[in-house]
Amino acid sequence: MSSSSLRRDAIDAINKVSPGGGRVDYCTRPIGEVYGEHVFNETEQRRVLPKSVFEALQRTARACHELDPGIADAVAVAMKDWAVSHGATHFTHWFQPMTGSTAEKHDSFVTPTTEGGALTEFSGKELIQGEPDASSFPSGGLRATFEARGYTAWDPSSPAFILDNPNGATLVIPTMFLSWTGDALDEKTPLLRSMEALSVQALRILKLFGNKASRVYTTVGAEQEYFLIDRHFYHARADLITAGRTLFGARPPKGQELDDQYFGAIAERVMAIMAEVEYELMRLGVPVKTRHNEVAPGQYEIAPLFETANLATDHQMMTMEMLRKVANRHGMVCLLHEKPFAGINGSGKHNNWSMTTDAGENLLEPGDTPHANAQFLVFLAAICRAVHLHADLLRAVVASAANDHRLGANEAPPAIISIYLGEQLTDVLAQFKTGGARTSKTAEHIEVGVAMLPDLPRHAGDRNRTSPFAFTGNKFEFRAVGSSQNISATNTVLNTIVAESLDFVATELEKAPGGEKGLNAAIEELLAKLVGEFDPILFDGDNYSDEWHAEAERRGLPNLKNTVEAVPRLCADKAVELFGKYKVFSERELRSREEIMLEHYATTLSIEAQTAVVMARTMIVPAAVAYQDKLASAIVGAREAGVEDAQQLEMLKELATTVGACGKAAGELAEAVEAAPRNSAHESARYACEKIVPAMSALRKLGDKLESIVDDTVWPLPTYREMLFIR
Repeated sequence: MSSSSLRRDAIDAINKVSPGGGRVDYCTRPIGEVYGEHVFNETEQRRVLPKSVFEALQRTARACHELDPGIADAVAVAMKDWAVSHGATHFTHWFQPMTGSTAEKHDSFVTPTTEGGALTEFSGKELIQGEPDASSFPSGGLRATFEARGYTAWDPSSPAFILDNPNGATLVIPTMFLSWTGDALDEKTPLLRSMEALSVQALRILKLFGNKASRVYTTVGAEQEYFLIDRHFYHARADLITAGRTLFGARPPKGQELDDQYFGAIAERVMAIMAEVEYELMRLGVPVKTRHNEVAPGQYEIAPLFETANLATDHQMMTMEMLRKVANRHGMVCLLHEKPFAGINGSGKHNNWSMTTDAGENLLEPGDTPHANAQFLVFLAAICRAVHLHADLLRAVVASAANDHRLGANEAPPAIISIYLGEQLTDVLAQFKTGGARTSKTAEHIEVGVAMLPDLPRHAGDRNRTSPFAFTGNKFEFRAVGSSQNISATNTVLNTIVAESLDFVATELEKAPGGEKGLNAAIEELLAKLVGEFDPILFDGDNYSDEWHAEAERRGLPNLKNTVEAVPRLCADKAVELFGKYKVFSERELRSREEIMLEHYATTLSIEAQTAVVMARTMIVPAAVAYQDKLASAIVGAREAGVEDAQQLEMLKELATTVGACGKAAGELAEAVEAAPRNSAHESARYACEKIVPAMSALRKLGDKLESIVDDTVWPLPTYREMLFIR
């Protein structure tokens, strides 16, 4: 079967699809019964565990007290019995290696007896520690290939859960992943370390204000953007299968120019997927809140409520996996790549971040009079200082070959990190520089002009969707994270740089004379000093404008435009010192991550380039040559009939020239891939950036031109028009 017939068959098959009912039935089972039913949460623990064991486990989970090994067996037995009652036959230690995804190895609960029967058993030792083979996971030089031993360690702060499968269920235990030498081989371990570091420093400041908190948590709510396309289209595109994005594809006449997709009515087939994803996630205790159409055709978003950063990260990984699974059940494919379609908005993952005490106080809540809220202003200034000093680390941690396509485009913030505070807070901080009386601009009401409605309350400041790091009322939204990325690394960096600034601020304020008057005077003096230092990173305007790029350069802000420029900042001397001081990363662990990120970048581009060459040589050029033969035959036939059309000859010439150029460009790209250095990750990544990326771009330009002039009936690839609009 030819590629062009596959494309036509795909459209025919989609036309016969009707939205499936799925497994959602809230009439029979209300949301309250469904939510968390597959989670070994606090309610379930309280029900099945002895009181002393439950309390000890909660001290570990909530206050990070050292786990009492004596309770492990009791917890394991209760957890196993609960899982078996939900149909589980196996358990797995679920961890997050440095691949960007999750990993799991399943072991059975079943133990044969000497009498020929079987028991279900699960010990405290099996709960606390597992031993998967670590040799084949990325380690960045931390392990040699022959060094296979690695350990998973139970994370009691993230509850175990049940995952259904078509033939049973599995008990999933969130864990950390460490090497035999104790190095972190995962994303979770550094995140937990960074959360601890931030809590220690934040409590020092709260103590100065007489705040009785005993723990500070970082809280996160990560908005997930994604695309859905029909599975038939996906299977007819080698680039989507291999690279997760289209390596060829001419822009359609209509894309997102009319702004009619954003928050538009959700297609019935898509709604069926959304509803089932939410149902499955609610069973797992994921607090999903929002769903809507995004800006681009075929693009959507799901967003949860806030949770502690560790749990939010686990739930975010579960969300991505559930989107993939459920979409497949409905005959569609979820694309999580940052830029699956050129010229169409890419997908990000807005990382909403804040700090909360164990008493539930949000430390980034300004109140009605933020100018008089000294505690809030101190934490706000510390965060601004952190981002100013370490903007390069925030840029580096979101770097990837995929995210390079998105950062700087008009659907994402630029690679320049800046902070948006809004009119009210910008004005409050400016007053500390100038001195004098402190006031806060008050928010007025919006006059609706409709008699039946009261005036609507107006926020004290607008939102800025172009800012990479924006204050949005009681949290910061970091908008540069890519849609496919694990948010652990981002929050690890964010927690650590803020911990360092809180440490600095606490040290300065602890020098103040005793009493409220002395503290207030020290705060006034310190805030004035800090605002003057971090003022260059504050920007409330249009981050997309050329004027801002020029202004940012004048201010001395880093503009790390691609992964090759950004990633090495993770191992700069100041970064090594920072992460080492707070015991988040050792220098070995940092350098391993730099190695992994650069190697992944180069490998990704090599795979994409080879895929593009194959597609050009075996699909695009043959289709174009077939049309060229057809066109040439038509011209010869017309000439024999006495018709000479100069326009037809020009069409043939343009086509033949483009086909030849495309074939040549494919050859040049293949040669570039073959010539890539392989002796170091740094050299490979730089070569890929400087040689392979431009060669791929040149080939794509020619392939897309051929799509626009070749007979549609012989074109082999599903087009953007079809993939984005046919549901």
